[in-house]
Amino acid sequence: MENKLKISVYAICKNEEKFVDRWVDSMCEADEIVVVDTGSTDKTIEKLKNRGVKVYKKIFTPWRFDNARNYSLEKVSKDTDVCVCTDLDEIFEKNWREKIEKVWIKGLTTQLKYTYVWNVLENGKDGMTFLYEKIHARNGFKWIYPVHEILSNSNIENNYAYMPSLVLRHYPDSNKSRAQYLSLLELSVKESPNSDRNTHYLAREYMFNSKYELAIKYFKKHLKMKTSTWNEERSASYRYIGDCYKNLGKKNLAEKYYKKAIIECINTREPYLALSKFYYTNQKYLECILTLKSMLDIKERTFTYISQPECWNDFPYDILSMSYYYLKNYVNAYKYCKIAIEFNQNDQRLQNNLKYFASFI
Repeated sequence: MENKLKISVYAICKNEEKFVDRWVDSMCEADEIVVVDTGSTDKTIEKLKNRGVKVYKKIFTPWRFDNARNYSLEKVSKDTDVCVCTDLDEIFEKNWREKIEKVWIKGLTTQLKYTYVWNVLENGKDGMTFLYEKIHARNGFKWIYPVHEILSNSNIENNYAYMPSLVLRHYPDSNKSRAQYLSLLELSVKESPNSDRNTHYLAREYMFNSKYELAIKYFKKHLKMKTSTWNEERSASYRYIGDCYKNLGKKNLAEKYYKKAIIECINTREPYLALSKFYYTNQKYLECILTLKSMLDIKERTFTYISQPECWNDFPYDILSMSYYYLKNYVNAYKYCKIAIEFNQNDQRLQNNLKYFASFI
């Protein structure tokens, strides 16, 4: 029996006229597209309406993402089976509706996990990639937290469906300011002081804003929280503390926390790469090589928001190659440069390095 579903896409936006056509072209497989405009001064609203989108306008003061998303969710038709929350700078691969219909069981499924590509690299390959879950049932859900908002489910049981082949790609606008994020994250932690997730995000935002002492304070707070049990995120906190100490010129402490990051999560590549970068920049090439060799022994990639694509591309082999070069081991310098090129054949620097290393053999 065919699983007939009513699928609605909903979004919030402000001054995103340049994304409208591409986004609607991608989302048009839905039965309904709903957008809440939060104060555009360009032609976003006009363009959306011309494409048949249901547009509502509302200013939120003070601004917070959860309130805006909840308002947009309210505007979705009540008889909708599947709600798909996206932003205008995101696009699905074609035939995404068909993939939802294959796994969504009407009246049973409440949420769907799918592949989210947070950024696309300059070479056109997918960057940071992880599972996302912003596709959900119409009832029982609401958004929480002022920023880095997530879905909260009031249903007694959350029944997930999985469709990794359903891919949503994000093409972020590099000109868009994230200045509001810090104050909103401070509010998030004030409102939910026991949220280890929000504490980690706040610490990270302090780091992004070069407030390294504050970042260290909140990363350490995150690590002490009883609810902080996800070892990948804990490892990231140790790793970021290392980055902060490095930026503060405290090399011994930086190395100490990079090593703590590895101990916390020995089966992911990210902490090893952070330590190898530290050794490389400090000209400890043998230590760099040993760390990278341990990293490359890890063959399974975890697809979380913490996963770094450079752990799995040409970058580690490039550093290995250069480290061997500085140790005058030209055979291995050539060997690993050649492997790096297999990942990135159009990199002229790598091609030049390979020829140079070959001249010593």
